[in-house]
Parts: sequence; structure tokens; C-alpha cells
Amino acid sequence: MTRLLVVHHTPSPPTHALLEAVRDGTGADGIEGVEVVLRPALALTVPDVLDADGYLLGTPANFGYMSGALKHAFDTVYYPVLDATQGRPYGLWVHGNDDTAGAVRAVEKIVAGLGWERAQAPLEITGAPDREALDAAWELGAAMAAGLMET
Repeated sequence: MTRLLVVHHTPSPPTHALLEAVRDGTGADGIEGVEVVLRPALALTVPDVLDADGYLLGTPANFGYMSGALKHAFDTVYYPVLDATQGRPYGLWVHGNDDTAGAVRAVEKIVAGLGWERAQAPLEITGAPDREALDAAWELGAAMAAGLMET
């Protein structure tokens, strides 16, 4: 069974709603053989990352950057997983009040250093997530899980 690790920092109702939509998408009809593990960014461990076959990252955009919690998660695991996880797929969702570009750019720099491969375009949501945003988050979760079925 393959494992999709969902690393998230979802302190606000909008980011939590996006997490729920992503999680629901990973369980879409027809997706089989993929274990989904949700891990708050502040609880992430090296074994969590090593044991996963793909990653789905979620963060708010704070002051033009990813959350401090997600940055801490990367700081914790970066060097111990660097050689072992290269080439693994990842997806990303970012929620901001008015801008997400800096947060996306920061995450993409770190995952590029890790050698992870973008499997889906980043999902960038500003303002309160509407039905379209929640559907896009669901699709992101479904696409990431379905992509791991083939590995």
C-alpha cells in the first residue's frame, strides 16, 4: 500500500475547511491502495516523511511567507530525508487573505532542494473559500491519491 502524507498547518476556519476538502478528495470513489496520513506540521517527524510515497502540503500565507509551523516542519526533516525522498511527488495548497505568491514561492524553493517533483499545480486560495475553492481542494486531494495508485 502506498502512503500519502498530508502535512498541514490549519489554524483558521478557512484553512481547516480546505484541509477537510483535500482529505475528502483523497477518499474519492475508485481510489484504492492509498493510505492517507494527516499530520499537523508541528508534529511532523522524519519517519513520517521517509514512510510516505507522496506529500500534500497545506499552509496559510502569513506575511508573504508559509506558516512558521510548516517552515519548522521543513527545518526538522530536511537533511535527514534529503537523499531518501528525491523524486517523490508533492502537491500544495495555500490560503491567504489577499496574496499567496510569497508562500508558494518559499515552499517551492524548499521542495526543489529536496528534489521532490510537483505532481499538481499549487492551489492558491484568497479570501473565504467558496464552493469552487473547496471543489478545487477536493480535486487536488483526489488527484494526488489517484496518482499514487499507479506507483
